[in-house]
Amino acid sequence: MLKTALRNVLAHKARLVMTVLAVCLGVAFVSGTLVFADSSAAAYRAAASKSFAGVAVTVTAKEPPPGTAANEHADVLDDALARKLAGVPGVAAVRPSAEGSAVLNAADGTPMRADKAWAHPAAAYVPGKDSKDSRYPLVKGRAPANGGELAVDSGTAAAGHFRIGDMVTLATDGPVMTKRLVGIVSTKDSRVTAGGTLALFDKATAQHLFATPGHYTGIDLSATPGTSQAELSQRVTSVLPADKAVATSGSAQAAQQATNVDMQTRGYKKMPMIFAGVALFIGSFLVVNTFTMLISRRTREIALLRAIGASRRQVVRSVLLEALLVGLAASAAGFVLGLGIASVLPDVLGTGSDPLPRGPLVIGPRSVAAALGVGVGVTVLAAWLPSRRAAKVAPVEAMRSAEQPPSATRSRIRAVAGLALLALGAGLLISLTGAKDASEANLQTAMLGCVALVVAMIVLAPLLAAPVLRLTGRLTRRFGVTGRLAQENALRDPRRTAATASALMISTALVAGLAVIGNSTGQALDHQAAAGLGADYVIGTRTPTLTVDPAAVQRVAGTPGVRTATAVTDSTLFAGGSVREISGVDPATVKEVMKLDLTSGSLADLGPGRIALSSSLARENGVSTGGRINASMGRSQDFKKYTVVAVYKDNPIAHGALGARTEVAKNSFNPGSVQRILVRTEDGAVSKNTEDRLRTAVGNNPLLKVQDRKTLVREAAGTMGDLLTLMYGLLAIGVVIAALGIVNTLAMSVAERTREIGVLRAIGLDRAGIRRMIRLEAVTVAAFGTLLGLAGGLFSAWAVGSLANGAMEQYSLALPWGTLLLVCLVSLAVGAVAAAVPARRAAALSPLEAVAEA
Repeated sequence: MLKTALRNVLAHKARLVMTVLAVCLGVAFVSGTLVFADSSAAAYRAAASKSFAGVAVTVTAKEPPPGTAANEHADVLDDALARKLAGVPGVAAVRPSAEGSAVLNAADGTPMRADKAWAHPAAAYVPGKDSKDSRYPLVKGRAPANGGELAVDSGTAAAGHFRIGDMVTLATDGPVMTKRLVGIVSTKDSRVTAGGTLALFDKATAQHLFATPGHYTGIDLSATPGTSQAELSQRVTSVLPADKAVATSGSAQAAQQATNVDMQTRGYKKMPMIFAGVALFIGSFLVVNTFTMLISRRTREIALLRAIGASRRQVVRSVLLEALLVGLAASAAGFVLGLGIASVLPDVLGTGSDPLPRGPLVIGPRSVAAALGVGVGVTVLAAWLPSRRAAKVAPVEAMRSAEQPPSATRSRIRAVAGLALLALGAGLLISLTGAKDASEANLQTAMLGCVALVVAMIVLAPLLAAPVLRLTGRLTRRFGVTGRLAQENALRDPRRTAATASALMISTALVAGLAVIGNSTGQALDHQAAAGLGADYVIGTRTPTLTVDPAAVQRVAGTPGVRTATAVTDSTLFAGGSVREISGVDPATVKEVMKLDLTSGSLADLGPGRIALSSSLARENGVSTGGRINASMGRSQDFKKYTVVAVYKDNPIAHGALGARTEVAKNSFNPGSVQRILVRTEDGAVSKNTEDRLRTAVGNNPLLKVQDRKTLVREAAGTMGDLLTLMYGLLAIGVVIAALGIVNTLAMSVAERTREIGVLRAIGLDRAGIRRMIRLEAVTVAAFGTLLGLAGGLFSAWAVGSLANGAMEQYSLALPWGTLLLVCLVSLAVGAVAAAVPARRAAALSPLEAVAEA
């Protein structure tokens, strides 16, 4: 049986190539992603190790106990402690440091990497006895010597288009600063090499910005030869005030920094894995179809083996051994292709401003095992059902020349099972139409419903093939006899047609569903921003802990082209066991900058002890206009009764409640602070010049955002770009594997119908007619898969959309007609293109040789 399996693989190697390619794609994404992940982790570790090279131990202040000031222990790290540590046996050198973060503006005024909290480290340039800082070697210029000077790394200088002598604007945690660039350094800090920026100050300035004058944020120690980090760490710990400072080894810091950066970029590895899963899932149908067709063609051979004594188990083993060999070939090819994918992923996923680490490829046992396990496992599992079907055929039945159609019993079982799964999936999805929140339980229900629906479509596809193909046949019959023959060929074996169309069906369902949800969500976010925001610009902070300079409100109001500028103070409202945001506004101007749909009351009545509530918050607490709600605002621990003067429909700009800014600002955690400025321009003008003037009014502070309505919508959409990438990636994978499946099926079909094609040629059908027949058959199969996929995808999107409706009242089903039309055209084109080679081969058959073939 081993020889038989090897002979069969060699005999049908051309037809198994398509199967190998389909599985190869999935294996390539799996192994490539794992190699990429291992290589990235190694690159991060190497970069982190370089950045802490020479640092054996770092001493930092201990976290203060809860309830105490954040800088409770900050005064422990001073020059006196540095001198004390220098005397510890095994310490070769002491380097105090004052580190924090600083966001820089590029030369054109654009904030650099302000969206990444980890990507803008700042520190003190600490010269040694040679007047140089070994951690930051100077490349050009000199070190900063006073509070008006600055140095950056070469990557930051290139990205920001800085030159020595330029004035650079930056901010740490408050007002904007301007400093002259006097030096450019190199660095091995993994945060910087991963795409971050670096700003260096003189020691006194860094202490003032990130610690307190005369104190540091850390003290780095290097060890003498022969002293281990663990040994030195123990010695240093013994001389530290146990309750105020802690010693950490350099290797532990490097590992932690590499882990932190790796976690920030971990999302890059998810999308290739999704592609791998989809490729393997769709490819498994090609494996099933290929082995089913091969076994169908070898029924006489299998019957002969059974007749001369081969057991059913031996037949199963023989087929599975063939699948094993195919899986090994696919795994080997996929692993090699995966190495190529791993090598280009840093360039594909990274950008000029957000590069991914580069380094040698790390090929670990996990990647090799995954490639073999996935490739062989998927292929063998997919071939198991055809092998069982082959073993169950009796020798006498298998000796018949004609292929036997499936029994009525088997068809009834398939129908019952498919309808049960369809009812389960549809029922679960329909049950979500009443849900109004995307809770974990609802998301799990949606996922289970979608899976059940896809499986039901796969099970029912052979039964749906006949009615759907007869419907689409009305179009193919317009091509005359070739169109009628194409329809009959597709109807000849519904199981084969369904299996061939499954790849397109699944990819179309995924793409259609994602496209509808993405388009509906995008329009809902657009409507939400338009409905809630009356202002033309919103000036806000990049992190919740920062505030806008209150004096900037007047500067913004005086900017040419600005009609109204209203300060907003955001704070916290504790009411009825829930925590909501409350926005403090000016009752006189709130209507100009916010579009509020009041259900009752008036915002003019806002004032001390009087607030307005969103509909959801009022409903949760069972109050209405004129009622009273027991609540606590901001840092105030005292609950008191607030009169509800108005109720408005939920609005993302107004948050859960509105109050007079004077009262909200008084009780906020940072009294008198401003979190947002809502700006209304003359005639609603929005332009680059207006935005630049507003940035100038707030001092070009890189910690502040100046956004118009479109920018707010894009920010709210967030992952829409990733969703589009995923959608088109899934479509591409589905198209490739579907094309392979159609080529494989038609090639085998042409081989099976050699005599039939010869007869058609003999009775007058020319070569062009043969080619047209094969192409129309392929397009018919592609249309069948596309129609089922569209139906499943649209239904799932409609049902799952109710979860989004709970979070966004403006959400409604919005069909992206252009995208759906593109999907249909691409699918049909795939069928036509995939049929090119089989059609040409069929047309090249000689009528006499084809008819004479046994």
